[in-house]
Amino acid sequence: MKKQWLGNLISIVALVVGLGVWIVLPWFAVLGIAVALMLWLFLTRSGRLSLEAAKIGIASLPQRWGASSVIVVGIAGVVGVLVAMLAMGEGFSATLKQTGGEDTAIVLRGGSQAETNSVISRDQVPLISTLAGVAKGKDGRALLSPELSQIVNLPTASTGEDANAQFRGVSEAAWAIRPQVKLTEGRKFNVGVREIVVGQGAKGQYRGLDVGKTLKLGNQEWTVVGVFASGDAHDSELWTDIDTLSSAYDRRAYQSVTVRTEGKAGFDQFKQAMENDPRLKLDVLTTRDYYTKQSTGLNTLIKVLGTVIGTIMAIGAVFGALNTMYAAVAGRAREIATMRAIGFRGLPVVMAVMLETMLLALLGGLLGGLIAWVVFNGYSVATLGSNFSQVVFQFKVTPELLWSGLKWALGIGLVGGLFPALRAARLPITQALRAI
Repeated sequence: MKKQWLGNLISIVALVVGLGVWIVLPWFAVLGIAVALMLWLFLTRSGRLSLEAAKIGIASLPQRWGASSVIVVGIAGVVGVLVAMLAMGEGFSATLKQTGGEDTAIVLRGGSQAETNSVISRDQVPLISTLAGVAKGKDGRALLSPELSQIVNLPTASTGEDANAQFRGVSEAAWAIRPQVKLTEGRKFNVGVREIVVGQGAKGQYRGLDVGKTLKLGNQEWTVVGVFASGDAHDSELWTDIDTLSSAYDRRAYQSVTVRTEGKAGFDQFKQAMENDPRLKLDVLTTRDYYTKQSTGLNTLIKVLGTVIGTIMAIGAVFGALNTMYAAVAGRAREIATMRAIGFRGLPVVMAVMLETMLLALLGGLLGGLIAWVVFNGYSVATLGSNFSQVVFQFKVTPELLWSGLKWALGIGLVGGLFPALRAARLPITQALRAI
């Protein structure tokens, strides 16, 4: 009994390890396995016998479709939930990664991880503007924008409950530094006036942000004069003049400075000049690196949660597959015994049951991936970003995620079909034939 228990434990551990390896296999390795399997099925005697035996089982699926659908629906649920969870992280990460570029830099206080805990004094801005590598505008002035981020509460469009929004104060140079930001409605804000332009994502997320509307922020009235689109994280923000925002909220320092550099080489020059100036104890990152780092924590959390939830659901799907396939093997005991009696060895019988289970798993994986793509791809949501404000983004169901979901489906089918297949191969022929 101890040996049997130990053997079962080793088999389970081997299956778990094998399933983990299967999940992380690259596409070309999976393709190689599939090609090798196809060659074995069509070029060897055992393979051809397995194929013929599998055809018999597959032909009987319509007669037991109710039981077989348990496998398909269970695996479809696992794949759908897993892909949807990972698509959320993929969408959030993609939104932040496409914010900024290699030729723009963000300056923060030394050691600061985000704008919220950064402070840059006003007298440091002129020093920054004189550093090497800073691009100049048509007027010959340095293209840099000292900025301030204020968190404000706005009612959400869906429920009316208050949520955090990022109210950013920028200088006139911000438009030239971020050429991807384009006005779609109205006009730019005027300097020294309480006027706001809002991102198209923020307009859809919050109430009262139509052009011409008036908001009360910081106990003062602000007028929405325009809507802009940027296709990145700035779509979730409200913009106004930096000095007006500083005055309204009594902010005497800036939080960051965004700089247009003279290409990638200019960024390297700018960073080196910053490090060489003892008056500036500041950190410099490309805006792409900065926003990419902001997405890392949440994306990792979503991946871990998605994997944990997917694993829990996968265990349930495996048990469903085990029950269904055990019942199928028991119902086809005489048929399997007859095949064994006329010359089918154990390996073709095992492969026949496995091929049948893998086919059902493939159908479940395709169904789950299709549902995830139809329902969630492009679905807009908002979540808290690193600045404790809502970032509007879209779920992104990529081919890589669909491929990963399909591998999970086939892995579940592999585990769920293996033990019933081994039982089918071990059925006593004489005992099964007596029941005929």
